Amino acid sequence: MNEPKPLLGKKVAILATNGFEQSELTSPRNALLNAGAEVDIVSQRGGEITGWSGKNWADDVKVDKTLDDVKAEYYDGLVLPGGLINPDTLRQDKNAIAFIQGFFSDTANKPVAAICHGPWLLAEAGVLKGRKVTSYGSISTDLKNAGANWVDEPVVVDNGLVTSRNPDDLPAFNKKVLEEIREGRHHA
Repeated sequence: MNEPKPLLGKKVAILATNGFEQSELTSPRNALLNAGAEVDIVSQRGGEITGWSGKNWADDVKVDKTLDDVKAEYYDGLVLPGGLINPDTLRQDKNAIAFIQGFFSDTANKPVAAICHGPWLLAEAGVLKGRKVTSYGSISTDLKNAGANWVDEPVVVDNGLVTSRNPDDLPAFNKKVLEEIREGRHHA
C-alpha cells in the first residue's frame, strides 16, 4: 500500500551554498520529497554546491534555482541547513537575507526550519526577537543577542519556526518540518 502524500502540492525551498552540512540538507529534502512536496535547492549561483561531512568535503548537490530567480511568495516553506561555512557565507548576502525575511512578513508567516548553525541566518534577518529557538550550542549567545529565547532541546517549534541543534536531532526536526509545512501559514 502506498503511503499518503500529505504535502502534495506544497513547494519548499532549501537555501544553501558550499559548506552545508550534508545530512542537514539531504535528510530534510528526502523527508519532504517522500511526503510529496516539490523541493528546490536555492543558492547564490547555479550549477552545484558541495556539502561538508565531519572534517571533509562531501557530495555535490544540484542547484535548482538561484536567489535571482526566486521570491518567498513562490514557496510554502523554507529550510536552512547548517554547517559552519554555509550560513556564515549566506548571512553576508543581502539577497539571501531578503529571501528569508520574505517568509516572515506579516502577509506571509510561512513555516521556516533551521538546524545547527542555520539559525545564524535568522539572527541576521532580524526575525528572532521574542521567539523560542535552539541551535548548535556555540551560536547560542548570538541568537540571544538577536532577541531569541534560546533553549537546549532537540527540536523547538515557535509559531511555524522549527529549530534543532545538530544532525542527531534530524528525525525530530524532519517530523516537525513536515507538520508545520502541512499546517501552512501561521497567524502571528
